[in-house]
Amino acid sequence: MKSSTLWTLPILLLSFFIVVFNNNGVVHVDASHKVYMHLQSTSPVDVNKVHRTGYHFQPPKNWINDPNGPMYYNGVYHLFYQYNPKGATWGNIVWAHSASKDLINWIPLEPAIYPSKVFDKYGTWSGSATVLPGNKPVILYTGIVDANRTQVQNYAIPANMSDPYLRKWIKPDNNPLIVADIGINKTQFRDPTTAWMGRDGHWRILVGSVKNHRGKAIMYRSKDFMKWTKAKHPLHSATNTGNWECPDFFPVSLKHKDGLDTSYNGENVKHVLKVSLDVTRFEYYTVGTYDTKKDRYIPDKTSIDGWKGLRLDYGNYYASKTFFDSGKNRRILLGWANESDTVNDDVRKGWAGVHPIPRKLWLDTSGKQLVQWPVEELETLRGKKVQLSNRKLNKGEKVEIKGITVAQADVEVIFSFTSLDKAEPFDPSWADLYAQDVCAMKGSTVKGGLGPFGLLTLASKNLEEYTPVFFRVFKNQDKYKVLMCSDASRSSLKNETTMYKPSFAGYVDVDLTDKKLSLRSLIDNSVVESFGAGGKTCITSRVYPTLAVSDKAHLFAFNNGKEAITIETLNAWSMADAKLH
Repeated sequence: MKSSTLWTLPILLLSFFIVVFNNNGVVHVDASHKVYMHLQSTSPVDVNKVHRTGYHFQPPKNWINDPNGPMYYNGVYHLFYQYNPKGATWGNIVWAHSASKDLINWIPLEPAIYPSKVFDKYGTWSGSATVLPGNKPVILYTGIVDANRTQVQNYAIPANMSDPYLRKWIKPDNNPLIVADIGINKTQFRDPTTAWMGRDGHWRILVGSVKNHRGKAIMYRSKDFMKWTKAKHPLHSATNTGNWECPDFFPVSLKHKDGLDTSYNGENVKHVLKVSLDVTRFEYYTVGTYDTKKDRYIPDKTSIDGWKGLRLDYGNYYASKTFFDSGKNRRILLGWANESDTVNDDVRKGWAGVHPIPRKLWLDTSGKQLVQWPVEELETLRGKKVQLSNRKLNKGEKVEIKGITVAQADVEVIFSFTSLDKAEPFDPSWADLYAQDVCAMKGSTVKGGLGPFGLLTLASKNLEEYTPVFFRVFKNQDKYKVLMCSDASRSSLKNETTMYKPSFAGYVDVDLTDKKLSLRSLIDNSVVESFGAGGKTCITSRVYPTLAVSDKAHLFAFNNGKEAITIETLNAWSMADAKLH
């Protein structure tokens, strides 16, 4: 294909939302963002830094949401993201752009895409990046074309391929590339994926949608990346899941932890389909088989295909996007953690939203689930280190970890126990509950058998405030069931009715033969991002302590179970600020 032909490709992504006003000037958008018309262009006079993160990605001020079009290109990582340049609530959205050499420290650049043409005049929503043959990057994104919130899929290309940072992007006039046909709800048709090449030499992408409460990953094919044709059937769909946002589809190896290019079609591979659920505001994924002849995806029987499916993160984590990092042969996951305080708090502090630390992602040896771990580059920010080893914790005991900046820290700990005999029975009535519901009943202060044990993060001296991250082991018939919680219910003395302080939780599929459980928590002022059992279960919490702030914060390891727990090893580091702007 000639390069001149490549750059004439017109690719449309539709992004639509239904708007309903209430008497308070709040607009509810079908993409689940509340639009505060009177606040979305209110620039902060002064940015409040009390709860700002030190090493998680966020711009200097204003609103941020979905990561868009991440890619590794000519030795540089590119991150685009949904951003409001005028205020700390959702609105005025552009594709902001930052570049990095290490995924941790970022150089801010000018916005890459913003509403300016007839095919995106009313909005530039999320999308993905693909590097085409000839080393030519292209962005696909959803454009809003009218006041009815009709969504189409557009493309953009770099203005200057010799610019190492790809600062400027062009939106050719042959946009949009894809528009919804009569069988598609054009106001729920958005977020195109990275394209992959099939064995027939044709490109494929997915666009998220819904029909009659059935979430859909609609497939489009193209021979030349210009003319796109909708497949007769979606790649996959699932009943009673609602609208699918930010779909992601990629291969994972059954043999190793290395990542695979999105177009890889060799042997010993499973595929993953991830969707963000517009209704529930969490994501789920399945592991399965991609039938390349029929262009169908079939989840494995071990993957629940619905609201109670596996999650990349069981906490405040949404609109995630992966990309293949060819520089280090790994697949990288990026996501968004929204604020859990009130809108008025966000306006007062002048900012809202952060991105969790980029994670390397691979398939567990069981073949049943993904495993995630913070990228190794994060460790360059580690400073002063403290250690504990072979420290026994009997029921009701806790030990304080001192000597580091515990409000901005990286903590890795291995807990061990001598017996499983004291594990509490798992109540059969809990089987239909989410793990979060069980955690709300069985919190860190509820005495148990084997657990609860773990960390008390961002704690005040006398524990008026704390965010516990902990395990509790249950006996479930002839097996054991491990609950992991990150409980924000006691995280702040602020008690506004609209502040969200959930007891986030997930179950950990882990073999307890060696009677050990590991935990890593990244603590960053208002973020607690935790990885259980080497990254099998991940939970991100947003918290806003009033006492446990900066050098007034404390960190403890604790045990409230009858079974004594041993801290085999605990390593904790002060974390330096990342360079973000």
